Amino acid sequence: MPERRSALTEPRLEHLLERVGSKFSLVALSARRARDINDYYNQLGEGLGRLVPPQVTSVSRKPLSIALEEIDAGKIVPVEADAGEGEAGEGAGGEGPAVGEASGPAGGAEESPPAGA
Repeated sequence: MPERRSALTEPRLEHLLERVGSKFSLVALSARRARDINDYYNQLGEGLGRLVPPQVTSVSRKPLSIALEEIDAGKIVPVEADAGEGEAGEGAGGEGPAVGEASGPAGGAEESPPAGA
């Protein structure tokens, strides 16, 4: 069983920032992973098995603490999104275009008049 640790000192914020790069990225990544962990525990009785279980052995029961420990252990890493992808496009599961992407010819779109007109 893992060693009991002080709640606010481990993992160290400095180590987490070295792994992720910025405070914003750390907050976004850990919050998303904590939601995934929480969803995993909530769907256990349903037998769906779609979500990834926690990747580290932890004495903590809080999803955010587990997510931070996973980031510290290098099990969860940030991935840069393409320029066309956004937050809304990641969870869509490939159903339709992401926000900001064109889905085909724009019917009825206004065209700019020629320069001489």
